[in-house]
Amino acid sequence: MKSSPWSWIPTLYVAEGLPYFAVNTLTVLMYVNLGVPLAEMAFFTGWLYLPWVIKPFWSPFVDIIRTKRWWVLAMQAALTISMAAVAFLLPTSLFFSATLVCFWLTAFFSATHDIAADGYYMLELSSHQQAAYVGVRSTFYRIASVIGQGGLVMFAGHLEKSMQDIPAAWSTVFMALSAFFLAVTLYHLRFLPKPAPDKPRNDISASGILSDFGHTFVTFFQKPHIVSAICFMLLYRLPEAMCMKLVQPFLVAPRDTGGLGLTTAEVGFVNGTVGVIALLAGGILGGLAIARDGLKAWLWPMALSLTLPCAFYCWLAMSQPTEFWWICTAVGIEQFGYGFGFTAFMLYLIYFARGGSATSHYAFCTAFMALGMMLPGMAAGWIHDRLATLSFFGTDGPQGYLNFFWWVMICCLATFAVTFAVKIDPAFGRKKLSNPDT
Repeated sequence: MKSSPWSWIPTLYVAEGLPYFAVNTLTVLMYVNLGVPLAEMAFFTGWLYLPWVIKPFWSPFVDIIRTKRWWVLAMQAALTISMAAVAFLLPTSLFFSATLVCFWLTAFFSATHDIAADGYYMLELSSHQQAAYVGVRSTFYRIASVIGQGGLVMFAGHLEKSMQDIPAAWSTVFMALSAFFLAVTLYHLRFLPKPAPDKPRNDISASGILSDFGHTFVTFFQKPHIVSAICFMLLYRLPEAMCMKLVQPFLVAPRDTGGLGLTTAEVGFVNGTVGVIALLAGGILGGLAIARDGLKAWLWPMALSLTLPCAFYCWLAMSQPTEFWWICTAVGIEQFGYGFGFTAFMLYLIYFARGGSATSHYAFCTAFMALGMMLPGMAAGWIHDRLATLSFFGTDGPQGYLNFFWWVMICCLATFAVTFAVKIDPAFGRKKLSNPDT
């Protein structure tokens, strides 16, 4: 009897999302709580984005080496081992360098799992089923976001308080993640169907892939307006890319150092619950707006929505409110604005990738997107440390975070510049298109 998609889609997409958030969210707060300096934390965790940047370069080889189902199971087993390795290495004196290696492997396994899981989804389901279950797929990936950015952080905060041992607390979190991936690997071994089309591509070779890749690479850079497009992909999210590595440290930093002094559990609630819900609400509203009026009509409002709410972090750094609900409100508004503004970015990637080799060109677009998040994030800690030595507001108190968030506001000018330069067909994104192929 054929398995229902409900028996594997939820677990598959929770398993796809959790490692991403473990690598790109949990590591930031964990290393800060373990005493790693901001500049080192931001620089080295920034490198963990690299596997998602270069994913298009090895994704074709997943097609010719074994089946998608095999890759899914193999990567989940590998994630089980890498998470357990992190758990065992955290209490050691070499925890920073040793766990960074494990996290980089985790990122590589996760990026490969993304390729295989999405390919498996398309092979196992008919086109009608793919459309019917796309909402289920997205929902459970978002659930993974809430678990990874909220639930696990709150769990870590509870353990830090009860165990009074930060390395042991985070070690327990990653041991729990390892146990989850062991369970999900065994579950999928039993319940993942074996699609008939899921076979290695014997009709293509490595040399053929390289030849096709070269052709795709050349045609991508021959697209009209390629320079403004790449600048848009790299710089539209610059303010958010800067904030990404410093917001959580700011929330937990002691008040006498310019932070808000929240506990780890409170940060989990602010970012992983309030922040994620606001982000999703902004994204849904953004999609509805573009569907009604088109991408070009909403590009500037969304660019402003993405950038201007970053001023709430300036306000938090200046006023350092003690009321938890004020902090939740400010972060929620900023995340809502980001979700609304990010919609335009994702639609633009689809728009620019249209035409021949659309799937491969979209992969290049997402690689530039990841690079645009990776490089600013790596520099964020260093910029904070340099700005911390400057005094702009006539006070002797610590100004590192305040100066940094004002720097983020200056970075908004880059978003405005690339928004002004980018070229978009006014009809793209509307419900009724004069030409359905555009």
